[in-house]
Amino acid sequence: MHPDLEASLVHCRNLPSPPAIALQIIELAQDPDADLATAARVIAMDPALSARLLRVANSPLYAGRRRVETLAQATTMLGLNATLSLALGFSLARGLRATDGAAAEQERLWKRSVLSALAARLLGEHAGLERLEDLMLAGLLQDIGALALLQARPDAWLALQDGGRVPAPLEREREVFGDDHAAAGAWLARQWQLPDHLCDAIAASEGCPAPANAFQACVFASGAVATLWLADDDPDGALRTAAEARIEAGGIGGPGTLDSLLAQMASAAQGFGALFDMRIVQPAHLQAIIEQARELLVLRNLREIQEAARARREADASREHIRHLTEQARRDPLTGVYNRMQLEEALEREFAAASAAGQPLSIAFVDLDGFKQINDRHGHLVGDQVLRQFAQTLQRLLRSTDLVARYGGEEFLVVLAHSNEAAAARVLRRILEETARTPMAVVDGHPLYVTFSAGVASRDGHDSPFADARAMLQAADQALYLAKRRGRNQVGQHGQ
Repeated sequence: MHPDLEASLVHCRNLPSPPAIALQIIELAQDPDADLATAARVIAMDPALSARLLRVANSPLYAGRRRVETLAQATTMLGLNATLSLALGFSLARGLRATDGAAAEQERLWKRSVLSALAARLLGEHAGLERLEDLMLAGLLQDIGALALLQARPDAWLALQDGGRVPAPLEREREVFGDDHAAAGAWLARQWQLPDHLCDAIAASEGCPAPANAFQACVFASGAVATLWLADDDPDGALRTAAEARIEAGGIGGPGTLDSLLAQMASAAQGFGALFDMRIVQPAHLQAIIEQARELLVLRNLREIQEAARARREADASREHIRHLTEQARRDPLTGVYNRMQLEEALEREFAAASAAGQPLSIAFVDLDGFKQINDRHGHLVGDQVLRQFAQTLQRLLRSTDLVARYGGEEFLVVLAHSNEAAAARVLRRILEETARTPMAVVDGHPLYVTFSAGVASRDGHDSPFADARAMLQAADQALYLAKRRGRNQVGQHGQ
């Protein structure tokens, strides 16, 4: 493309939107019940805004591993709040400021874009194509170069159009600008990193280069159909002939296709008029709309911050709930200490760590003496109270790095990290003395005391007699058995 034209277009990023689209975006931004599908339908009627959202979605800030190919993908990826915030932030009131001549030309280009989008979709249906949403978007964007030229060099563009309802010949565009609006639109689309199939369709929308496939042929024909539709009259039938020729040249229809297409468009295009009949002529009214858009942009941003904060709170609460449930699954429901499953996992982990570091590790089986008689004499509720109080006493008298678990019934297991056999035995004897002085329940006003028997097994540094954690458990169990045989209320040690 001609360097002068590139220099004129390089800053054309925020092209104007129809006034009605701008106001609909403002209305949606105020609606707390607005949904993404409604926003996408409104945006899909505006070529400038559609191109902007695709540009943002494919920018390095948002781009993922997969290219965003359609408007639906763009709005879904961005989300409702970001879509509306971007739409508000794209100076939607820009199109409301145009001078009379430029306003009329903008209106013609907007109408032609929307009608081209409709015609491209209908032609795609007739040709049996599947990518109808892509076709509609390509048809909508084919005149993006014309909107850009109108913005970049308004006097030159308006002089070419001469107030007519029919676009100026491409040759005249090339004489004045160095290239035509189709080439300008394709260049902009590539600068904005829009999908290749859209760039190629825009480039071929005026037949130079010629359409390479049925998709491009539908877009190529749709512009001529839109021009015929917008013309005040066609006395010599030239516009009709041009539209029929483009349809037939692309292999997407025959002699009767145009009439069928126009009949379908007449039914589908009834709601388009309101998009282009709006005029805002009072500066005060215009300024109020701009201020409203700015205020809504701030409110939308604040709402997004609030929603993000709420989402973080909910995520934190969810994580805390999961943590709580996970912790509950690891605990014995009666005593609150770890259960047997968690104990076995922790013991395997502690044994492996101690073996790797060459550090001492001790474990102790603890069994309450005469617990069956407590249940038989006072009942299971008192027995449960004794178990709970004893578990709390164990935890209170051990280090925070030690681990207590209920192994089953009235039997507990204690894991003492970094403790050799002598140290572990001293700790268990101290606990035994404290337990004998601490009532585990009160029955009929009288304190209930208990004693326990314990068996300790240890590995000292690298020289361990135990091949694994299970062997240590068996050794501690044997030491407990010996303590019971010797009269209970004492601590037995493995190997003694």
